[in-house]
Amino acid sequence: MCLQKTAPAVNIGIRDRDCQNIAGGLSRLLADTYTLYLKTHNFHWNVTGPQFNTLHAMFETQYIELAAAVDVIAERIRALGFPAPGSYREYAKLSSIPEAEGIPCAEDMIRQLVEGQETVVRTAREIFPLVEAAGDEPSADLLTQRMQIHQKTAWMLRSMLE
Repeated sequence: MCLQKTAPAVNIGIRDRDCQNIAGGLSRLLADTYTLYLKTHNFHWNVTGPQFNTLHAMFETQYIELAAAVDVIAERIRALGFPAPGSYREYAKLSSIPEAEGIPCAEDMIRQLVEGQETVVRTAREIFPLVEAAGDEPSADLLTQRMQIHQKTAWMLRSMLE
């Protein structure tokens, strides 16, 4: 029989309240990222039309990157001492990215993914002041990397619409 013991409190030089606020912001980022992952994977499966091969491969690259990102974000939340949200119900409450309605045409898929990528950037940007004020460099680094990736992906997708 294993006796449950309390783990030591997180003591990383950031106030508990700041850790809680940052974890809350990162939970929103996690929800947006996971929702975008699911949407991108859905579009990978269901894209049709003359750009099928290009989009099918592009969407696969994107959803694989997003799958890795959710792990990094969730682990940062845990490192701050808080549970990471992990259910569709929690993500639906936290995410600002709408689910896709039906199966849109390829061009609308691209438009929705541009909007989703930029939404994740905005969510990350909203958290940044909390992270900077608390001196949380690891979270700042994570946010900077996520913003770079999502901005580049949005640009690549948008280029397909021109």
